[in-house]
Amino acid sequence: MKIPKEAKIVVEKMKEAGFEAFFVGGCVRDSLMGKEPKDWDVTTNATPEQIQKVFSENAAGSSADDAKDFSTFYENNFGTVSIVTNSEEKSLKIIEITPYRLEGKYTDKRHPDEVRFAEKLEDDLSRRDFTVNAMALESDGKEWKVIDLFDGQKDLENKVIRTVGEAEKRFGEDALRLMRAVRFASVLGFAIEEKTEQAIKKLSATLEFVSKERIRDEFEKIIMSDNASFGIRKMEELGLLRFVVPELRDGIGVVGVTKQKKSHIKYDELTVFEHNLLTLDYAAKNNFNLETRLAALFHDIAKPATKRGEGLEASFKAHEQVGGRMTLRIMDRLHFPKKVVEKVGLLVRWHFFFYNTNEVTDAGVRRLISNVGSENMADLLRLREADRSGSGLPKISPYRLQHLRYMIERVSRDPIQPKMMKLRGNDLMDLIGVKSGPKIGWILNALLEEVLDDPNKNDKEYLSNRAEELAKLSDKELENISEQARSKKNELEEKIDENIKRKYNV
Repeated sequence: MKIPKEAKIVVEKMKEAGFEAFFVGGCVRDSLMGKEPKDWDVTTNATPEQIQKVFSENAAGSSADDAKDFSTFYENNFGTVSIVTNSEEKSLKIIEITPYRLEGKYTDKRHPDEVRFAEKLEDDLSRRDFTVNAMALESDGKEWKVIDLFDGQKDLENKVIRTVGEAEKRFGEDALRLMRAVRFASVLGFAIEEKTEQAIKKLSATLEFVSKERIRDEFEKIIMSDNASFGIRKMEELGLLRFVVPELRDGIGVVGVTKQKKSHIKYDELTVFEHNLLTLDYAAKNNFNLETRLAALFHDIAKPATKRGEGLEASFKAHEQVGGRMTLRIMDRLHFPKKVVEKVGLLVRWHFFFYNTNEVTDAGVRRLISNVGSENMADLLRLREADRSGSGLPKISPYRLQHLRYMIERVSRDPIQPKMMKLRGNDLMDLIGVKSGPKIGWILNALLEEVLDDPNKNDKEYLSNRAEELAKLSDKELENISEQARSKKNELEEKIDENIKRKYNV
């Protein structure tokens, strides 16, 4: 295994000071799977005070020079000391060292009543959640050896999430582990061992004792995994979804078909719940961002509440508007950041926008951009792609979407106008002593033609001198020059528009 230099130094310094030190948890799991760890955690038999002393400025040892720029901070109730390194790598900027721990009872199902330091590595590993996270890595100075007391390597090989020891006891200690089991299964692409699943079902209601912030963090990691839709299905199967986003469950058994879609047989059999998950699945497989994935999951969340009629005659009037409001409430409840809440709400609110290439005008596209925000348009179109895929439609990016992309770029592009020049209309009127009128427009058009031919001429001094020369011409001469300039500008506009059309194949 490749162990980064900074991580090695931390372990070496602890051992030079006479303490035990092991890499532990996720970094060991990821290394065994051939993945680059997101962080490096160390466990030791030293106390927090002793750890800080090891990394003090006057600490001695063969690795002292390498660690001279390291610093520490300690501000938690679990004994963890953070070592701040000089690494440029995000995963190595902070390496956490935690003393071996034994945890007492979890009266509130969230936090141990007390945290006691242990003397043996075995005690620390035995209190961890899942076998794949309960392995340690040690070095004898020549090679690295895996310490695996609970068959974590076997479960890695079999792709199984299983608790360390008795499942009900592990989940009874911290109910968030119910969500973590699903999260690890989603992120790693593993199955959950049968007895572990049974315990999750039995204890699912204890998730209510966990803070919304902690639940949100696990939910977000599930959403951002490659197997996001699997994670949501598993949450429902194990009885957890009702305590996180119960509104999604309303779509179970509700067929989301309308008259307009009756030709798409695959969609006729699709429930709202399944459609939302298939839409999320497309977003995850295409590596969409968090906001677009959440919008994919929530975009039709209001269809059950707005459904009128049955079968092919069913309608879901204003489901996007109701869904936008529901999404805001759900995400507020889970304490997502305000910016994330607002963006996801917007995407859900406008996901059902109407677009017909023969009917939508430039003004209509500008209104859509104004409602959604230009910065969110790309994600809105991605959401529409995901929605189509989740509906079982054959074309993911049909002509309409391509045409809309063309229209968005066209109306968003700065038009070629005299206001682009360094010399503006008011400057020109002051310069030649003429009030607003045709002559000002003629001169500006003539100047614009020169700037289009040579952008270097867009200089206020040059334009001022040239304007004074043009002002001496007769009105007829100026009007002719202006007409020629206008024709040239129109030709350029048409060429630019053709280039944009070719870009989107419309």
